[in-house]
Amino acid sequence: MDRSRLPQLAIFATVAACGGFRGAAKELGIAPSAVSHAVSSLEAALGVRLFSRTTRSVAVTDEGALLLKRLGPALDEIDLALDAVKEINNRVAGNLRLSVPPFAAHWLVAPRLAAFSRAYPGVVLEVRVEEPFNDIVAAGLDGGMRLEESLEPDMIAVKMSAPIRASVVASPSYFERKTMPVHPRQLMDHACIRRRFASGKVYRWEFEKDGEELVLDVDGPLILGDDRLVIEAALDGAGIAFLLENMVNAAIEEGRLRQILVDWCAPFPGVYLYYPSRRQMRPALRAFIEFFKHAG
Repeated sequence: MDRSRLPQLAIFATVAACGGFRGAAKELGIAPSAVSHAVSSLEAALGVRLFSRTTRSVAVTDEGALLLKRLGPALDEIDLALDAVKEINNRVAGNLRLSVPPFAAHWLVAPRLAAFSRAYPGVVLEVRVEEPFNDIVAAGLDGGMRLEESLEPDMIAVKMSAPIRASVVASPSYFERKTMPVHPRQLMDHACIRRRFASGKVYRWEFEKDGEELVLDVDGPLILGDDRLVIEAALDGAGIAFLLENMVNAAIEEGRLRQILVDWCAPFPGVYLYYPSRRQMRPALRAFIEFFKHAG
């Protein structure tokens, strides 16, 4: 093996993970021209094209995908070896990269980030806030956080929060104008604030009581792509919102939002951290789990 190709191979894998040369350059802290030169040199040495390039996009070729499939685990092992050296004498150190959905990032992670950094100064924690469920292995991540229903069967999962439930809320001013619903079907006569996910799907409101399940396509004047926008719209009296309870508990306690249909909002399993089963859990990941478990 020509070990002088290792930097080029690492740059190639970063371009694939970032989806482009500029993104890889930013990730690696080097010039885009250096990234392009490294990939071109690697392609010349191998005699194949690793990427299909256009003015708008960069895509991995079949040959590049084959190399990436074999290369990814090898680079992971190098990362683990480097981290193991840093973690001699049980010192928790190294890079820790996680994919976290927005609600968990703001609820579970954000309030304790500073404390975690003080407790583990040797850990460089990268939190990628992203809604879709991504392939963490292909993205070069150590783990992710999602609701139980979104977990892949080949991942090891650790429960990070107590069971949670949804809250159906609106401002007191809204209920001064409209009659308060006592059954989910009555929501069809109200202005509901809907939520569109990054996948393009508009969430259908789910209810359960005494074994009866209802899924409603509610209607309303607003479809928003961010939970914080939904909360602000509800606080401003725009309509009724369907959110996770941790997002609105403070506003309910302060009287700025009024909760309805509580008996129709059954609890469900909370947030889990997942990581690849083929990997041994690194001390940095174990430290994160123990520090943030049930933080919410």
